[in-house]
Amino acid sequence: MKKIYEKNEVTFAILSIVIYVVGTSAAEALAETMGIVKLPAMVFHVAFTVLLLLWLKKNALFEKYGLMLPEYKPVRAWFYIPLMLIGLSSIFFGVTLKYSVPETVFYIVSMLCVGFLEEVIFRGFLFVGMAKQNRRVAIIVSSITFGIGHIVNLLNGQDLLETLLQIVFAVAVGFMLVILFYKGKSLLPCIIFHGINNAVSAISDENASLRFFGTVEKELWITVSIAIVIAVVYSIAMWKSLGSVSGKNGSKDQTDTGRGAGNPGNSLSQAN
Repeated sequence: MKKIYEKNEVTFAILSIVIYVVGTSAAEALAETMGIVKLPAMVFHVAFTVLLLLWLKKNALFEKYGLMLPEYKPVRAWFYIPLMLIGLSSIFFGVTLKYSVPETVFYIVSMLCVGFLEEVIFRGFLFVGMAKQNRRVAIIVSSITFGIGHIVNLLNGQDLLETLLQIVFAVAVGFMLVILFYKGKSLLPCIIFHGINNAVSAISDENASLRFFGTVEKELWITVSIAIVIAVVYSIAMWKSLGSVSGKNGSKDQTDTGRGAGNPGNSLSQAN
């Protein structure tokens, strides 16, 4: 893995995506055979998360991939309100226990790990690797790839319309998160949002929301449209605001120089 990374970071990112997608699909198929929700997926996601954390720590890559606090002042945390509105939207109409207690735990742990894995792979490895050549292309490709990656849900039996809308939603959210990472130099807010957004679906009361909207199709179109608008507006606000705020040390936050996503040219050898 280290040799592949040193040779080409984008190739390493693509390999990580393949391992993640194939492993997740296999785990979900196994869960269906076993009749235990998310247990195999949880085992795979936890194992992959631990493996990546150890590898990143061993090679001193936490800072490069934004596994640190944001550079801007904590008072600007109010900017995360739109993130929370999207992340918690599935439980606005109430919560319910859809699975057994153990299965709910499996589900939540699995989804929290998915938040970490997808952010590190798509916003970390892929974006940072491509940004060395062209940042704009890196932003677009990482966002679209992240969205298309959700087609795996269709292979796992999810409804076609729901999957397509989820892909569109994921592209918009992916763009929002890569902007936040690029401008704020920290992947932690993205990981926290992503994990929460996934995990709360384990306890969302879908029947209550369905009663409110009337039909599944109407619910999907309305909620996805609102989320996309929030994501786009939030991305524009982050792009204009975070590029000129003062960091923790009082210096001006730089978008083309500095650490983490702002300086994606660091190599593994430099990190060591």
